[in-house]
Amino acid sequence: MNTLPDSAQRVADLLTAMGHDKQVVMLPETGKTSAEAAAGLGCSVAEIAKSIVFRRLTDDAAVMVVASGSNRVDEAKVAALVGPLGKADARFVRERIGYAIGGVCPIGHLGKTVMLIDQDLLELGSVWAAAGHPHAVFNLTPQQLVMMTSAPVADVALRA
Repeated sequence: MNTLPDSAQRVADLLTAMGHDKQVVMLPETGKTSAEAAAGLGCSVAEIAKSIVFRRLTDDAAVMVVASGSNRVDEAKVAALVGPLGKADARFVRERIGYAIGGVCPIGHLGKTVMLIDQDLLELGSVWAAAGHPHAVFNLTPQQLVMMTSAPVADVALRA
């Protein structure tokens, strides 16, 4: 039996506790980028639910946007909804969210995270999200993502 890395096992245990019926999948190659994850899974880049983390300037809170892998996040749209934003470095993400960049999961955070979900994800039948490790992902519906995170759905994509 393959064992998951500790961070991915933590996500697998959380999913089981939530009654989620899909298992954490380990990709043979890294899933650090949406394109890499999509290639490894044989799905479209849009079906990758990527987690982008910012630092809110007013209170140093972690702000996570779960966006479609094919979208660029419009920082101005996000800031209009949650307040002024700054960059979140790898240390900030690890300390506040609890995962390393490249494997940031939308659930199981160490502390309170301000979250938004890209409305474009709701147009898809299912999506793949990082499961706490650069090679680990799990499948869920966009509705399950909203339910698991209790995050509001918003227009966060940069439009041409």
